[in-house]
Amino acid sequence: WGNNRTHATVSRWLHQSRAHPRLGASPRRLPSCAAAAPAGLRGEVPSFALGGVRPGASDVRVPQLPASLLPDQLLLLLEHLLEQTTLNPRTLQRLERTYHLPEQDAEVRHRWCELVVKHKYKKAYGHVERFLQEDQAMGIYLYGELMVNEDARQQQLARKCFELSKEQMDRSSAEVVAEMLF
Repeated sequence: WGNNRTHATVSRWLHQSRAHPRLGASPRRLPSCAAAAPAGLRGEVPSFALGGVRPGASDVRVPQLPASLLPDQLLLLLEHLLEQTTLNPRTLQRLERTYHLPEQDAEVRHRWCELVVKHKYKKAYGHVERFLQEDQAMGIYLYGELMVNEDARQQQLARKCFELSKEQMDRSSAEVVAEMLF
């Protein structure tokens, strides 16, 4: 599990997530790694955002994460990470590989795509493209995010996806997206 502090913090966050309003009053069974204790992930995220590296440290190491989380727990984790100003690309890569984010349900993939866009994680732009084409109803917000960042590559991605999928979109959604893009 790697670093004991990270293990304890993630375990506490998982334990607390059972009481989160999104998970309801009778939470689902948590993975066994979550059996430990109180307090949340909030104190750990800054070092997690740095990829588990102290500034100036020569030993670059990304903390180990629990091998599986319930979709609601993944949503909470991704929402929390969206609050962070910066995330290390290795952290994003580790999240993607550990939780198989491109294969999760639409809500989790949407949050994943938001992280990809916010942190300009180019290696996963294909996931954003796939999401915009396959989950058009949820993709409108992502089009806005791609345009507001004023990143030429992201704007090009948004326009490309719109051109490929505008014929399948309902009329009002297509009009809204077209206004954002042009």
